[in-house]
Amino acid sequence: MKISSLQENLKSCLNTVSHIAGKNVNLPILNNIMLEVKGRNIRFIATDLEIGIVSTVRGKVEKEGVYTVDSKVISEYISLLPNKKIDIDLKENKLKIQCENYKTVIKGQSAEDFPLIPQVEKEQYYKVNADEFKKALSQVVFAISNSETRVELSGALFNFKKDQLILAATDSYRLAECKLPLSTNGQAEKRIIIPAKTIQEVIRILSNLKAEAVGRDNMEVEIYVSENQILFTFGSIELVSRLIEGQYPDYEQIIPASPDTRIMINKAEFVRAVKASAIFSKTGINDVNLDFPADKNRVTITSESSQVGENTINLEASVKGKDNGIVINYRYLLDGINNIDTTNLRVEVIDGATPCVIRPEKEDSYLYVIMPIKQ
Repeated sequence: MKISSLQENLKSCLNTVSHIAGKNVNLPILNNIMLEVKGRNIRFIATDLEIGIVSTVRGKVEKEGVYTVDSKVISEYISLLPNKKIDIDLKENKLKIQCENYKTVIKGQSAEDFPLIPQVEKEQYYKVNADEFKKALSQVVFAISNSETRVELSGALFNFKKDQLILAATDSYRLAECKLPLSTNGQAEKRIIIPAKTIQEVIRILSNLKAEAVGRDNMEVEIYVSENQILFTFGSIELVSRLIEGQYPDYEQIIPASPDTRIMINKAEFVRAVKASAIFSKTGINDVNLDFPADKNRVTITSESSQVGENTINLEASVKGKDNGIVINYRYLLDGINNIDTTNLRVEVIDGATPCVIRPEKEDSYLYVIMPIKQ
């Protein structure tokens, strides 16, 4: 193997794939990155057996080959080199790296035992705008359950429609749903569950791409799905992940259809008031009371703790419908509010025993549902 490439290209590529390679005691080769040079392609590959990442880098190929090397060592070393041309040469089962006056030899191991990355057929694709996709993933990932008792809730639902992708996540106490435009070359609709770790990795890659991108405002993510794998492609980067087996719950039925009370409130003021009330909530319960008196055009937020004291805040708001109120977990409430980026919020309530819904000011592409704390 003999290749040359620019330091900035190699550094970016290694930053992308090295995040997956980690400390694996049972299979030490998973701590390595595989460098595969075939034809004109220079590919860096990492896997933890659940997620695989392949990043292709531009460069000059003089000789093909394949080798694995410790992820931490090569990533840290390449990042410290000058932003110049780097020559990499595999000789005597060692990787020789040279960049101007820097010369090093890194010991690695043969790629024979490196796991194969699953191949996903690139026949039917789904395409989404990269920025919209990253935002949508961020708006639902926090609601995924941390518990392994219901494995289907440890991921997010991807519901592929003909021209729309619906993402949903719930931990049984709250639910987040986001819709975004989608294009496809097929007709088949699909419902699949993606692990939380995979979603976090996709968000990380998209964030890094955005930081490095110039003039990529309309960059698209291509998605391919097989029976038990999903493949995301972002330009020269591919991420393949296993799917979670199981049936995602029919969450639509818990979304209240006809609220008795509708509230429009300023987001910044609401967040400040909830945080202030949170100081006086009961430890472990995190309860705050939201009261919506009819025809008063205000929201009253109260909390009380026998150890700390009590608190009452009145905020101006538009309140339409019946007298109403609900007690909810302030942490869950703030999680949802912080993922809505409009000046005002819509809050919809049926009664104190039914989930309430929070939406952006005008659009209906996002909704957040919180279960009440029953008194």
